[in-house]
Amino acid sequence: MGRNAKTGKTAYVAGTFDTKARELLYLKDCLEHQGIPVTTVDLSTSGGTAASAADIGALSVATYHPMAAAAVFTGERGSAVAAMAEAFTYFIRARDDVGGIIAAGGSGATALATPAMRALPVGTPKVMVSTIASGDVRPHVGSSDIAMIYPVTDIAGLNRISRRVLANAAGALAGMMRAEPIAGEAEKPAIGLTMFGVTTACVQQVTKLLEADYDCVVFHATGSGGQSFETLAASGFFSGVIDVTTTEIADEIAGGVLSAGPSRLDAFARHDIPYVGSTGALDMANFWGMDTVPAGLRQRLLHVHNANVTLMRTSVMENERIGRFIAEKLNRMKGEVRFLLPMKGVSALDQTGKPFFDEAADRALFTTIEENFAASPGHRLVKLPHHINDPDFAKALVEAFREIAEKESLPA
Repeated sequence: MGRNAKTGKTAYVAGTFDTKARELLYLKDCLEHQGIPVTTVDLSTSGGTAASAADIGALSVATYHPMAAAAVFTGERGSAVAAMAEAFTYFIRARDDVGGIIAAGGSGATALATPAMRALPVGTPKVMVSTIASGDVRPHVGSSDIAMIYPVTDIAGLNRISRRVLANAAGALAGMMRAEPIAGEAEKPAIGLTMFGVTTACVQQVTKLLEADYDCVVFHATGSGGQSFETLAASGFFSGVIDVTTTEIADEIAGGVLSAGPSRLDAFARHDIPYVGSTGALDMANFWGMDTVPAGLRQRLLHVHNANVTLMRTSVMENERIGRFIAEKLNRMKGEVRFLLPMKGVSALDQTGKPFFDEAADRALFTTIEENFAASPGHRLVKLPHHINDPDFAKALVEAFREIAEKESLPA
């Protein structure tokens, strides 16, 4: 156990030392071979009193649980893993020497380690070697920057494959801990933007108009993207946001696979953050390949975006629900709000001659938002005779943001 003399930071190697000590100590050796100080942490839930090969034993970690170590060592695997994951999260937050973290194992080890990884700041190196990394890892990665590595073989001993994969993982963490961003221009205030493929033209135009004054940070509105966008906004990372693409709400309402959850937009109700938003890509809900579309939705208007993504046009009824969802959230926002409606279409597929052009569905969306929106001097709804990807609409978004920036004394 040690710290880098220059940075005071160490790499944490975490896992269940009662079953994976050999593999975890191999990770430790690989990191130390590259000159990285290491602290090992045991997350075993089998008892907490046995001797451990780790620098910090499971009992020490378990004491960080709000209900003490007894809440962890229950003898029931499910509750024990959940409690140890919570204890480890409190433990890692209390450390001031985390330069990076790596863990390895199966579904249990992944559930133990990734909540603590998610609790660390964006930019802190995080590597999870997991046997479930080739499947749906969204519940584990969430809105954080965890690097997931599939080990090919099980984490069950060292062999010619596991040695190479684990060494690569250790090398990845070591490289991340050494890496420094290349110096850019003088620091500018950051703003967050949301984008989808079908609103790319709009966001690119907005970015071009603002990049001289702002560091424009763009998020892909794929569920986790919206969550990351709001997490950083809530942490004070942004001076304001231009939430062009609220499409994740359509997935939440219509049952698509790219929802950011029912809490989308809530960060702006909890925090005073200048907000400019729009209805980007609310004409669609997302599914994977055509065979993944639920049987009850196969008769809907579907568009094959590519072999792995199928889009479903939102209906009049769904757009009414989406409109009420948005208006209710806008009404609760604490800061200045400008919400712009592109009356000629909300995506590249929603315009004359394109597959999702549906005036009735768009009208339901716009009318419902307008009828439920509580206008005030600080909260304004603006209807514009443009398509969302028209240059004039991008200019209007920028003008709205600069107006707020001026009122909030942000750089204009």
